[in-house]
Amino acid sequence: AALLWGWILLGCSCGPGPPTVGAAPLLAATYVLDDAGGLGRQFDGIGAVSGGGATSRLLVNYQEPYRSQILDYLFKPNFGASLHILKVEIGGDAQSTDGTEPSHMHYENDENYFRGYEWWLMKEAKKRNPKIKLIGLPWAFPGWIGKGENWPYDYPDVTAYYIVSWILGAKQYHDLDIDYIGIWNERAFSSKYIKLLRYTLDKHGLEQVRIIASDRLWEPISFVLLIDSELHGVVDVIGAHYPGTKTVQNALLTEKKLWSSEDYSTFNDEVGAGCWARILNQNYVNGNMTSTIAWNLVASYYEELPFGRCGLMTAQEPWSGHYKVEAPIWITAHTTQFTQPGWSYLQVDGHLEGGGSFVALTDGLGNITIIIETMTHNHSKCIRPPLPNFTVTPQRATFYLKGSFYMVETLQVWHTRLGFESGNSSLFQQLQPVNVWKGRFSLDLNVDEVYTLTTLKTGQKCRYPEPPPPQPFPSNYKDDFNIRNPPFSEAPNFADQTGVFEYFVNASDPGDHVFTLRQVVVQRPITWVSDADQTISIIGNFQWVNMTVTCDIYIEKERDGGVFIAGRVDNGGIYVRRTQGIFFWVFADGTYRVTGDLAGEKVLMKGLSGVRDNAWHTLTLNIQGNSASGLLNGYPLWENVTISKPSNGWAAVGTRSFEFAQFDNFHVE
Repeated sequence: AALLWGWILLGCSCGPGPPTVGAAPLLAATYVLDDAGGLGRQFDGIGAVSGGGATSRLLVNYQEPYRSQILDYLFKPNFGASLHILKVEIGGDAQSTDGTEPSHMHYENDENYFRGYEWWLMKEAKKRNPKIKLIGLPWAFPGWIGKGENWPYDYPDVTAYYIVSWILGAKQYHDLDIDYIGIWNERAFSSKYIKLLRYTLDKHGLEQVRIIASDRLWEPISFVLLIDSELHGVVDVIGAHYPGTKTVQNALLTEKKLWSSEDYSTFNDEVGAGCWARILNQNYVNGNMTSTIAWNLVASYYEELPFGRCGLMTAQEPWSGHYKVEAPIWITAHTTQFTQPGWSYLQVDGHLEGGGSFVALTDGLGNITIIIETMTHNHSKCIRPPLPNFTVTPQRATFYLKGSFYMVETLQVWHTRLGFESGNSSLFQQLQPVNVWKGRFSLDLNVDEVYTLTTLKTGQKCRYPEPPPPQPFPSNYKDDFNIRNPPFSEAPNFADQTGVFEYFVNASDPGDHVFTLRQVVVQRPITWVSDADQTISIIGNFQWVNMTVTCDIYIEKERDGGVFIAGRVDNGGIYVRRTQGIFFWVFADGTYRVTGDLAGEKVLMKGLSGVRDNAWHTLTLNIQGNSASGLLNGYPLWENVTISKPSNGWAAVGTRSFEFAQFDNFHVE
């Protein structure tokens, strides 16, 4: 404590440089970096997840140049995060955290490799970095895969065919080579299915696609690999989620590559950056993990959905063009800009005497990159798992470069200091190079810092001009869906929370409703969480209180079909089943209802409407203060319904069940 107090009194010293005159003596220790006795594990790269789910939903709506700027910060080499890996959800038409992502096969006889935005995103990533590795992983599956059961392994040949179709479609329609494929995100695995998947891949000439299992915990997959030699032969990587920088003995015994195939998931402020800095190093130092993949790539979903702003950066306002390059982007750069998949870790313990960690990597051609982090406990907590206590103190670290690094004379220095008390951080700044004298150099390390020391001179901190300032969602918003060749299958800003809403061309309608928005999931998917029994897509500003929502609706399902428009919708994502709001329903049997919830259990009003299926009608919902009223085709249908809560929320449209229905001329004010 005295040591620390002396440090605080004297103000922070930013290394490298001699300690302040009169400072308390620093804890000093030496560390040897040597490749003479061989190297450690091969490094596989740092990446991020788009999906699991709908985390990039709003990104696609950004206007240029802002959209390309965001993509550059994420993927462009030696620019920003310079990611080595992009992992995407294989859409399964079901809720997978912040929304649903569409499947390439809604129905058994249906194939479409242009739905959603992951194809586009993978192409944009490859455009910037042709060497980026691509991973596909399903969270959910269309209902037909399970033939009525909520389980993807009863017909493993069907599931394998479905997944391999996605990989083949990526190549055929987008010229994308998928490098790795996963099994079922954070759910059970089937050894029989994994073997069949390998067989199906090979049968289609996809021998180069590697298999990751099981995107859950280290066990039971590690144990099963040890007792099943055939399975051991087909699984290439053990991927664990949120491992807390630790692995298990069985995983090490398999001698497989070990990855943290999903990690971080933390609010992207300075503490989130501290979390990310700590695990990027310590996943290897403590757990032998050679890849760490962040959930999620970019927070491009309504912030009030679950895990708001848990992306490496934030881009959740396509209507204004505003985005924010958050601190985790620059933490990522400390590793990604000075390493590549295929480099090797050096064999070192990696723990600093005063707390914190370091890793060293080499390309085997004489280059070396050293990354040091000194994150303190309270400034580096990730969302999960709980973090045991530890202490970090200012310290002097002396490194000895040996073996093929002995001749290195200077190292480039990149430095980050996360400022928690002061509030002003210094992110990814290039400092004066360090002179290495007879293979030796020293650094004074303060707490909550990251250093990269490297022989590479290619690092860059690139910046675009500030994007436009933030603006709330437009208070008067219209969409008539009249677009002949839409760039994406989904209308801008609608965030599907159960079901999938797509642009649709009504070949049979000669009137005003040729181009519409249609709900297309007609069978409950094999779910990842508890999707609602109704379908729903939300839009707008969560803070909205008073609003008028108008939409033309078309019920396609006879007898028991139904649709709704809604306001003050208060929930979505994994909590979609408990969504409340003001819901105005009309049904094919000619009745209507007003309910306070999506489930339709809190009935506030009901009666006859005369609405029928296969005809267009216009619904209007008006919410003012604690009162709501509804119009049908411009005439009052119900009024003065008293509402208490929720007090604010999004607008929404949706259906009574998994059924076809169409929407047109949506307007919210």
